[in-house]
Amino acid sequence: MKNTSIIFTIILMIAVFMGGCNKNSSVPPEKQIKENTSKTLKVYTTIFPIEDFTKKIGGKYVDVKSVYPAGADAHTFEPTLKAMMDIADADLFIYNGAGLEMFIDKAEKTLANEKVEMVEASKGIELLRGHDHNHGDHEHEHGEDHTDGHAHENGDEEHGHEATEDEHDGHNHGHEDGHNHEAGHEEHGHEDHTEDKHDHGHEEGTEEYDHHDHGHHHHDQDPHVWLDPIHAIKMAENIKDALSEALPSAKDEFDKNFQNLKEELEQLDVDLRDTIDSAEHKELLVSHASYGYWQHRYGIHQISIAGLSPENEPSQKHLQSIIETTKEHGIHYIIYDQIPSTKVVKVVQKETGTKPVTLHNLEYLTEDDIKNKEDYFSIMNKNIETLKTVLGK
Repeated sequence: MKNTSIIFTIILMIAVFMGGCNKNSSVPPEKQIKENTSKTLKVYTTIFPIEDFTKKIGGKYVDVKSVYPAGADAHTFEPTLKAMMDIADADLFIYNGAGLEMFIDKAEKTLANEKVEMVEASKGIELLRGHDHNHGDHEHEHGEDHTDGHAHENGDEEHGHEATEDEHDGHNHGHEDGHNHEAGHEEHGHEDHTEDKHDHGHEEGTEEYDHHDHGHHHHDQDPHVWLDPIHAIKMAENIKDALSEALPSAKDEFDKNFQNLKEELEQLDVDLRDTIDSAEHKELLVSHASYGYWQHRYGIHQISIAGLSPENEPSQKHLQSIIETTKEHGIHYIIYDQIPSTKVVKVVQKETGTKPVTLHNLEYLTEDDIKNKEDYFSIMNKNIETLKTVLGK
């Protein structure tokens, strides 16, 4: 009797085990694999802000890596063959666009038949049109015309460009300086144009807003849109939409994370505006024309040594004009990016007696940035502190 009981117990255990196996085996193996792998998206990015925003929005549902190593020049970087193979196997490749990444045109052709979805983060943003700084004499007096051979005929006497509705709608922070920013940042893909009323002269490194034709990659436009928090919101929104399309089951989480990021960017916009509005002067002597969008939105006046790319160095005539203008305005600081300064920048620094300081353009992280676990906001807040120093209080 005892043996019969033992045998019955063993048979019952086997039956339960087999029943469980049969239940699991009712799901096709390929579906099980798909369910296990679809919960994490493999994403490659270019510049640091895109990498950071994707991580913040995607959370636990994304595995994000930048193709840029520490210290890479975003304007001239070319990915290795291995990097291109890794991108081809990813779910998404998110890049800035606007002519920043010179390898994108070639990459689009190479990856056309691969599974990876290419996402342009700057899509829908009105870009400032740039010039290369390799010619012409630039006058920096407010209200004076440039003599660099670029005619501004769009009817904006004070800027040489039109401002877009994307620049102004939805951002009223209570200022009386001609910026009418209404509460909320709900729409960022505007097409209508309104006039911008800054009295800060023309852009150095930018001329006017131009429509972003996404069928082509324009290399004559200012790509540094991520430094403007309002444009950064649009970039984040594009990233959120791409993640939601790739993984609809996590859409609610992506929406929630995007809203949190958007609020932080809106606060950063307020902090930048307050800092620049209260400054003693608005002139910045910069090594590289990264700050055209700050100039357009907040009214700083960048005097740039190199053009939109650090490779675009000034002519001798332009160089002399920069030195004279710097002395005329009594500028005490020269602003470097996080990249090593060029010889021509050092010449300007020596001739003007200015003190070198750093503004981080966020195109990439340095080894120290990585070690210190910096993110977009920690770097931008440091930039604000630097602006308080160089613009005075």
